[in-house]
Amino acid sequence: MNVETNLDQYFMKLEAANKFSGVLLITEGERSYYEGAFGYANRPWLIPNSLDVRFDSASITKLFTAVATLQLIEGDQFGFETGVINFLGLVDTSISRDVNVYHLLTHTSGIGDDVEEEAGEIYEDLFKSRPNYMVTTTTDFLPQFIHKPANFPPGETCRYCNCSFILLGLMIEKASGMSYRNYVRQHIFQPAGMSNTEFFSMARSNPLVAEGYDPIWNADKDLVGWKRNIYSHPPIGSPDGGAYVTASDLDRFLRVLKSGELLTSEMTKAFFTPQVHYRNHDTWIQKYGFGMWFYVEKTSDEVIFFQKEGINAGVSGMIRHYPSRDLSVIILSNMEDGAWKPMRHIHELVVRGAWD
Repeated sequence: MNVETNLDQYFMKLEAANKFSGVLLITEGERSYYEGAFGYANRPWLIPNSLDVRFDSASITKLFTAVATLQLIEGDQFGFETGVINFLGLVDTSISRDVNVYHLLTHTSGIGDDVEEEAGEIYEDLFKSRPNYMVTTTTDFLPQFIHKPANFPPGETCRYCNCSFILLGLMIEKASGMSYRNYVRQHIFQPAGMSNTEFFSMARSNPLVAEGYDPIWNADKDLVGWKRNIYSHPPIGSPDGGAYVTASDLDRFLRVLKSGELLTSEMTKAFFTPQVHYRNHDTWIQKYGFGMWFYVEKTSDEVIFFQKEGINAGVSGMIRHYPSRDLSVIILSNMEDGAWKPMRHIHELVVRGAWD
């Protein structure tokens, strides 16, 4: 069985079992190797997904924030060592004045997150006491975390933190004199040719946008309904997540970034270089860069692949790149559990040499 047939059958099986809704794009260099769309962009009206549908990218948006930050560092607006609290002029906060831009980019700041996902907290629970429609600007996030105690001193270790990128978004706004969204539109989306990517508000009707749904199963594992995600996260994208993208735009972003069209050659190299240790696994080490996760062989220090994932209620996605063969895999789903199992399946195909 060839790869295309394998993937067709695999995803149609998931679709039939209500385990996947979304799109898959695999490219090798600039050649499209596989593309497919499954499930529904709008479930009540049974409107199918297609490759031109825009999906909430969740935390994949942090890649745009990281690139924007590096652009402003190149422009001498601030540096990796710039103290964040002093730069922003924040006075009523428990965040250490030793936290700098490098700490925020590499998740080594230690600041308390608005939701400690690594401790098992659930993001949508944040809006049980505060309506999500009150969080539409970058500054709206501040009350959710600026008084929380630190998890560790800056630079001591690595712990994933959404609000690190909120602070980076505020720095982008102050340094550029623009809103975060407008800066990213003008300095990343437009030069990268990402014409179908945008920050859409859930309060408005937007064309070709997938709506987020998660299945509701009863005790017998029967599907009894679908839950929408409209109360589960802020209604418009922010520096830590929520830009709407097509799979082809996300693939284009990575290729343009790799080619050095968004950053200088020196900063492009830094972006695609692991920066800090995160976690050991059996045969490889997980490291963090400036937005990307890197999975590195223990024995050879070779990068097996790098990726960025995103997850929220009704949303999941992943962009992964295998540098040894210039192979990119993009999965975008309007289901919370949509991206993870399929990516493991695709990884097994790559490991077995199915593309050779």
